[in-house]
Amino acid sequence: MTLQFYMTPGSCTTGIHILLEELELPFQVSIVNLQAGDHRQPAYLALNPKGTIPTLVLDDGTALTSFPSIACWLARRHPRKRLLSDDPLLAARTLELLDCAVNTVHGQGFTRIFTTERYVPEGLDPTDTSRWTASITAQGQAIVREAFDVIEARLPDTGYAMGTDFTIADAALFYVFFWASKTNIPMPPRCQALFERIRARPMVNQVLREEGYR
Repeated sequence: MTLQFYMTPGSCTTGIHILLEELELPFQVSIVNLQAGDHRQPAYLALNPKGTIPTLVLDDGTALTSFPSIACWLARRHPRKRLLSDDPLLAARTLELLDCAVNTVHGQGFTRIFTTERYVPEGLDPTDTSRWTASITAQGQAIVREAFDVIEARLPDTGYAMGTDFTIADAALFYVFFWASKTNIPMPPRCQALFERIRARPMVNQVLREEGYR
C-alpha cells in the first residue's frame, strides 16, 4: 500500500509527516501551495471539498481530510507502534491533548496570528485596520499562551505527553510548539522540555530537514 499525502511544509501537516515517517510507511507526497491557491483547484477539491490540509488518500481511493482523522487511522492501523493506547481512558486523554493542540492552539490561536486578515472587517480605513490587526494578533497570542498553560498542567516531568510512548498527541503538540518557537511565543517549562525531546527524535529531525528546516 502506497499512501498519497497532500501537505504544505511547515504547516500542521508536519505532524502527520512525522507520524508517517515514524511508522516507516511508503507514501508519495504532493505539495499543496496555499499561497498559490492549490487548495482551491478543482482536482484538490475533488479529494477534499473543504479545501483544507492535510489530506491522506488511501490505496482504495478513500480520502481522510483532517489531522485527527488521519492520526487516529494511522494509530489504529498500526497498533504495535502504540501511538494511541488500547485503554479507553488513556486514549480519550490522548485525544484531549490532540484536540487542544489542533482546535484551540492552532484553530483559535495561530489562525489569528498567521491569517489575521480573516478576522478584520471589510471597509475599514488604514488606521482602524492597523488597530484591528494588532488586537487580533494579541488575542491569538493570548489564546496560545493560555492553552499552553492548560497543556503544561497535563504533561509529565519526563517522557512524552502520555508517558513512555510517543503518541499522536506528541505529533500534534510538536507542530504548535514548533510554531511557537518560530514566533517567539514562550512555552512553559514542561512544554519546552517536551518540544526538545520530540525534536531530538531522529525521524523528527529528518522531517524538518525534508521540509527545509535545520
